[in-house]
Amino acid sequence: MTQLTTEDHLRTAIPLAEGGVPVLPLRAGKVPFRNCPDCMGGVCGGRPNMKTVGACQCPRVCHGWAAATTDRAVITSAAWAPMWRTAAAVAYHPGGAGLTVVDLDDADAVAWARTALPATRTVPTTRGEHWIYRGTMRSVNAVRPGVDIKSSMAYVRYLGPGTGTMTALSDAVRTLAVKESHPARPSHVVAVTTLAGGGECRHRTPVYLERGIAMAEQRITEASSQVHTTVYRTFLVVLSVHGRCGCLTDAHVGRLFTAAQAKGESLRHCADAWTNARAALGM
Repeated sequence: MTQLTTEDHLRTAIPLAEGGVPVLPLRAGKVPFRNCPDCMGGVCGGRPNMKTVGACQCPRVCHGWAAATTDRAVITSAAWAPMWRTAAAVAYHPGGAGLTVVDLDDADAVAWARTALPATRTVPTTRGEHWIYRGTMRSVNAVRPGVDIKSSMAYVRYLGPGTGTMTALSDAVRTLAVKESHPARPSHVVAVTTLAGGGECRHRTPVYLERGIAMAEQRITEASSQVHTTVYRTFLVVLSVHGRCGCLTDAHVGRLFTAAQAKGESLRHCADAWTNARAALGM
């Protein structure tokens, strides 16, 4: 196999990024480059083991899927250049592009998908196929033999544009995650969804909740740097205090999202940060 050059990788990565698909380099073995010393152990504000929300300001690819970017200046920067020189492939973050990839790892899985899932754009892989849908959901591995779902908090090796017309994410795909991973928990395809409830918080008073939301809004609004980190940590604090009581409403969450968007965060990032904070707390 011919060793690809930096120019080869950039000829793939830059058009993807310009089309709104966040990209990152992969080293041999289809894995991201390891965390740099400054980011080990989550000291930069991100979480280890690729569970961060992309909060770190380090110019290196430190957090797997969350390092994926559409920023050409970052992709072509001197900090990324050494990684492109030794990269084995280009990867992308499907959830960041509003996509879900059903990774079919062998012929049996492909045969199953052809009878069980709606037709969509397909990309051949070494052993099977990637089926790409419009829409995002949480990523789940091994939903059935030879089938993984890659969307939020995941990366996928880019293997070409594929063939066929891309269709919308269907309940047939979403149901796979519900069946095989956590049956007792709802599948939060739209990460803005709050917990059921709406009554008075049993731990604190409604006034305390209102003050807490106002303080959270202020904390986000006053962030002068590391906005990603601030948004995620603020969501984490709000959920840790009130998330299990049923007292949070869509209106409360909307206020937090509005504050974050006023600082330049996208709605998709807000939704991902909320979902990740819930996951961190085991909700």
